[in-house]
Amino acid sequence: MADLLEGETGRLIAVELDAASIGRSTADVEHERNIAIYDLIEDNRFVLPGHPTGGYRLHLSIRDNRLVFDIRDEADSPLVLHLLSLTPLRKIVKDYFLICDSYYAAIRTATPSQIETIDMGRRGVHDEGSRLLMQRLAGKIIVDFETARRLFTLVCALHWKG
Repeated sequence: MADLLEGETGRLIAVELDAASIGRSTADVEHERNIAIYDLIEDNRFVLPGHPTGGYRLHLSIRDNRLVFDIRDEADSPLVLHLLSLTPLRKIVKDYFLICDSYYAAIRTATPSQIETIDMGRRGVHDEGSRLLMQRLAGKIIVDFETARRLFTLVCALHWKG
């Protein structure tokens, strides 16, 4: 947690998806999104440099191929708006989906060691996406690595078509 500001203990207490720009999807996709949001809220470290720490509400939307982080305080009063281009994440999300497809296919026919190898690759790509997300948020939103992993999972869930 060296990346977090000393003594800062901010955290997300709510995450909402903008229905107009993100929209609803299939039951499977909605389920994955809900799990990703639950996991993120359940355990996270989230700090806004220059803002009071505490509980934050995150409203996510998509505008012009950018993920919009509308961050609010516990009372839902606006604090800051950050736009994150999705273009740098596109390739790694695509790679992550491809390796996940390979993993699910391997579960049916591959040996345990082959499955483990694919799973290690899947985790590696997920970690890479998490580090990229941390870099893209640097200076604006500070998260620890585990929170970045959960946030990357949510970003993937937003891209998943079911």
